[in-house]
Amino acid sequence: MYNETGPYEAKSKRLELVRRVESGESFTITNQGKAIVELLPADHQKQKVKNAIANIKQMKLHVISDELVNALKMDGRK
Repeated sequence: MYNETGPYEAKSKRLELVRRVESGESFTITNQGKAIVELLPADHQKQKVKNAIANIKQMKLHVISDELVNALKMDGRK
């Protein structure tokens, strides 16, 4: 879950934000509506990589025949 906060609020409530990020929440600090900083749990990127690898492995289970590939090529050339 992403929450938005402004720089002043982030500065004044930084300890609370850190505790909430530790518990799994994510925050985007915005300045005049533009995202400038994202506060994410440290393992967030690792989890995204693990999910991407799992998705690639899942996709490798689906084999496409040469006939289907050729049919898709021909259909794309029309």
